[in-house]
Amino acid sequence: MTDVATIPLLRRPLFRPLAHFAAACLIGTLATDLVYWRTADMFWADASSWLVTIGFMLGMLAFAVGLIEVVARRPLLDPPNWVYVFVAVLTLIAVFLNVMTHTRDGWTSVAPEGLGLSAMTVALMLFFPRGRALARRPPGMVLAMLTVLATSAPFAFALKHADAAFDLSSQIGPNPALPEPEPSLLPHMRLAKVVGWGEGEKPEVAPGLAIAPLAQNLQHPRSLAVLPNGDILVVEAVAPKGHPIHRPKDLVMGLIESWATNGGSTGPSNRITLLRVGPDGKAQQSLFLDHLTSPFGVALVGGDLYVANTDALMRYPYKTGDLRIESPGEVLAPLPGGPIDHHWTKSLVASKDGSLLYVGVGSNSNVGENGLEAEKNRAAILEVERATGRWRVFASGLRNPNGLSFEPETGALWTVVNERDELGPNLVPDYLTSVKDGGFYGWPYSYWGAHVDPRVAPPRPDLVARALMPDYSLSSHVAPLGLAFSNGAGLPERYRKGAFVGEHGSWNRGELNGYKVAFVPFNGGRPSGKAEDVVTGFLNAQGEARGRPVGVAVDGGGALLIADDVGNTVWRVAAASQQASP
Repeated sequence: MTDVATIPLLRRPLFRPLAHFAAACLIGTLATDLVYWRTADMFWADASSWLVTIGFMLGMLAFAVGLIEVVARRPLLDPPNWVYVFVAVLTLIAVFLNVMTHTRDGWTSVAPEGLGLSAMTVALMLFFPRGRALARRPPGMVLAMLTVLATSAPFAFALKHADAAFDLSSQIGPNPALPEPEPSLLPHMRLAKVVGWGEGEKPEVAPGLAIAPLAQNLQHPRSLAVLPNGDILVVEAVAPKGHPIHRPKDLVMGLIESWATNGGSTGPSNRITLLRVGPDGKAQQSLFLDHLTSPFGVALVGGDLYVANTDALMRYPYKTGDLRIESPGEVLAPLPGGPIDHHWTKSLVASKDGSLLYVGVGSNSNVGENGLEAEKNRAAILEVERATGRWRVFASGLRNPNGLSFEPETGALWTVVNERDELGPNLVPDYLTSVKDGGFYGWPYSYWGAHVDPRVAPPRPDLVARALMPDYSLSSHVAPLGLAFSNGAGLPERYRKGAFVGEHGSWNRGELNGYKVAFVPFNGGRPSGKAEDVVTGFLNAQGEARGRPVGVAVDGGGALLIADDVGNTVWRVAAASQQASP
């Protein structure tokens, strides 16, 4: 039988080289943290995130191998020093907390907690060469242990959190309650598992309304456009693939997005389906336009149909009654696209006279953590000349503007905006707002006017000073993606003047929020009261997603249309006295 002492590879404990590699990564983390602290260059924050994550994984592997070697009583090992073991556990705890801290976005991923934890980790590692001497002095050992525990306790406490009791209705309206930020090492998160609609199931509607499916078995319907002849265009789209991975968190967020948006469909998407409703109220589906690149917005001006792909504004010839467009189209204007393309949807609306097109372009990050150069001409609404394709930034500081629509009474441009994440379950409220030419709405430097976001470096107090307040809060993390103004027909009187908002629903708070269509009443072209839940029931009793509303539109009869991207359905809502299908 072979004696392990004769095997060269086993003459030294395997955990030592693993521990050395882990230590190198963790020392490197401190170095890159210091560089980021001095430069605010996100390259160094990303480097820290990778180094601390790899260091933690190698450290865990070294610890596991070391325990196995001790248990196996390998003859070449010295007896275990349990002081080492104790400090190794404390070091791994500190490194884990540091991994979680470095998942934050922006400046606070490093300063101050990340930098402090990196320094603490290196200090703990420096303990090991003097471990035997300290072990022979119990008072000193106890003092060191208590010091480490006391220093780690605040970070460990930060791992525990729950959504505080908070009245979400206090955030609906023009003056929302804004609690203090609640950053945490483990982000507030709850994902609604997608289960789809069962046989005969449908959303619930407010009294006086009726709902029925207009089209089913679609492939991620995201937005809707009603043509003058009554035909309905359904934009079916999925996110572009191939986003670059800058840090470990990007891998996790990609999985979360896939989980949250998977509707169980496997057919082709990135296309437009035309619905033509017959006298019997049933909609005939036909493939209208395909070979698109993650499309979202659609606008018809005369004989030109415009489609906002994620990377370009396209123009196609159209004749009334067309069931299919065969033309490859032409690019009117390029749009900010990849390679990151964090918020890829591009909302689209035409001015009343048709001379201008407005395109909503979302940010490339949560709060600029991919570098502000990646945000060029993003988090903005672009104004494009239809005749020439020339464009300019119409308004900025809008993290992810969607549902661009003109309010019918005043002619003002309005949008719904998805605000930033990871300041806690009750910040920051998403909102509905009019958009002023040249207006700046705060992102990424501030939210809801002058509330500064400390994660963004360097700060810009000059921009914060001129940040405009949004008009109407919808509450935090509802993810509004659709907006349509009512046209005064087809629905009960109370819905004749106002805006319908499609709320896709939250993923980053413990208590789910959104997953509904709300109605905001208007008077004199302005919001004039509390929002009302019009269509609910997209979540079942177990908190699973049967559907998720995205785009909304009003058809020629004044009924409300809803694109449900995980239920793969277009729903039609009308007065209960009428048929829910036209």
